[in-house]
Amino acid sequence: MSGIPHDHYEPKTGGEKWLHSRLPIVGLLYDTIMIPTPKNLNWMWIWGIVLTFCLALQIVTGIILVMHYTPHVDLAFASIEHIMRNVNGGHMIRYLHMNGASLFFLAVYLHIFRGLYYGSYKAPREVTWIIGMLIYLMMMGTAFMGYVLPWGQMSFWGATVITGLFGAIPFIGESIQTWLLGGPAVDNATLNRFFSLHYLLPFVIAALVAVHIWAFHTTGNNNPTGVEVRRGSKAEAEKDTVPFWPYFVIKDLFALALIMVIFFAIVGFMPNYLGHPDNYIEANPLVTPAFIVPEWYFLPFYAILRAFTSDVWVVMFASWITGGIIDAKFFGVLAMFGAIIVMALAPWLDTSSVRSGRYRPMFKWWFALLCIDFVVLMWAGAMPAEPPYSTISLIGSAYWFAYFLVILPLLGVIEKPQPQPATIEEDFAVNHAKKSDGGAGAPSATPAE
Repeated sequence: MSGIPHDHYEPKTGGEKWLHSRLPIVGLLYDTIMIPTPKNLNWMWIWGIVLTFCLALQIVTGIILVMHYTPHVDLAFASIEHIMRNVNGGHMIRYLHMNGASLFFLAVYLHIFRGLYYGSYKAPREVTWIIGMLIYLMMMGTAFMGYVLPWGQMSFWGATVITGLFGAIPFIGESIQTWLLGGPAVDNATLNRFFSLHYLLPFVIAALVAVHIWAFHTTGNNNPTGVEVRRGSKAEAEKDTVPFWPYFVIKDLFALALIMVIFFAIVGFMPNYLGHPDNYIEANPLVTPAFIVPEWYFLPFYAILRAFTSDVWVVMFASWITGGIIDAKFFGVLAMFGAIIVMALAPWLDTSSVRSGRYRPMFKWWFALLCIDFVVLMWAGAMPAEPPYSTISLIGSAYWFAYFLVILPLLGVIEKPQPQPATIEEDFAVNHAKKSDGGAGAPSATPAE
């Protein structure tokens, strides 16, 4: 296996040699857990283990819930009530699953924005970044279809609105929408299809996560400096790295334990805080809720979807130049998916030769605005589609696209970066000295941080 030079697994006993020659699974696990990791990783690198925990939690709780759920429009809502009232521990399993999705998305957003700040998408990690974006898209699809399964009012009407977006695609939209729904409207066929895919996609996500982790065996992990681990020899690599076990495993488990305290407090004392009360009313196709709103983790892109109305000049221009093929609804769909696509294209849109935002003074301000913009879009997506919220959504959407399509390419040309450390060892020694004695003592290069 190529990558950073390090010791590989060597079977010692006869049984280990027998297994290793036929199925080198132990060697693969050893190389994964002992992979050399940059010694200067900060606390923003804890989200990987949180995401792994969330994926396992969602799969395990999901399998248990499926044992008691009935995917039929006449029985789905009642089966959820049965889980909540009659199944031993059913209410806790469901609350873990519901709130686990929120923790999953919170962790993935922090993971993504950490990658955007520290340049984890830059060469040679472009493929790793794209795989991460595919995982995110799979998560969105899984979460959306899972939200439909309780068959409450918000489930039904959320599915009606979102699947209706596909009908906006010119020429083929209605056919795609009918194929997706299994009929002309959201009904039993829709529920069965969404249930099947909601059960399947987490295992696809798990496979993509394995590939995502596998990629690090070749490229190595990024770090706050953006400086690569020295690969000339094993001795040089060891100056920049420590084994993932035990140093970062213990650090990650400590962070996970703290997060679990907060998570279980929410599950135990305020499990419905992030939910919508209308979803505790059984779906009724004849009664439309006053305000249809998706889960909080979809809100930024929901705001972008609604921002581009028919009176926005860019929509009018697109409609005029295409002879009316691109209307406001279709433009909103393009903008929503485009907002994710431009994020995936960051490795090619960022023209700076410096990887980490730590050494890019102008970039820091624009990135801080992007973070604020994301939160503002999330808030605007939860508000009614009327002024001033529609105007705020439009401004926020414009900045999101401007950041990736204009600001990132220009910063690489006009920005003057600050000096970077020559090696990870140098950065670690300086920062460790500051933490241990306020910078007064001699720098230490020991693995402990």
